[in-house]
Amino acid sequence: MLDCLSIIERYYTPGNDDYRVLVSHSRQVADLAVKLGQRLIKKGIPLDIEFVEEAAMLHDIGMCRTDAPGICCYGTEPYILHGIIGRKMLDSMGLFRHGRVCERHTGAGISSAEIISQGLPITPPRDLLPESLEEKLVCYADKFFSKSRLDDPPKTLERARKSLSKFGVDTLRRFEDMVLLFGDPAEL
Repeated sequence: MLDCLSIIERYYTPGNDDYRVLVSHSRQVADLAVKLGQRLIKKGIPLDIEFVEEAAMLHDIGMCRTDAPGICCYGTEPYILHGIIGRKMLDSMGLFRHGRVCERHTGAGISSAEIISQGLPITPPRDLLPESLEEKLVCYADKFFSKSRLDDPPKTLERARKSLSKFGVDTLRRFEDMVLLFGDPAEL
């Protein structure tokens, strides 16, 4: 198992607010992803559960370089780029598989058509959609927790849908596909 905290501490200082936000949120996502993953494994679906936990702990590592004061991040890049930034950070350590999770977890993934139609600052436009079961699982678990309200209980399925609805029907369709795959976390 990777020492995810050591990796995080290359970019974040323990005790600082951004560290607390990242580690708390990532632990919430990792715990849910592992529980959902264990349910799949019990059904006989093969899944790299250790990787899921590691990737969930590292999926938001790029947020420190973004301008998101609401979650204690005072970088210069738009928040929408935190996954792409995180991929570059992890790729530089040889953690290419983990980096793919970073890049593909935003929303329910983002298609190149959505990047273009929404005028997102992602260049060049390309599909940033979770593909592997593990990528989808981390993306899905992430939708149930807020970084700005760490003490809130997990979102319900309806609240997660409502949060994603502002990103369009394709995002909601991808999320619904994940619901069918992983089930309602409230049923765990």
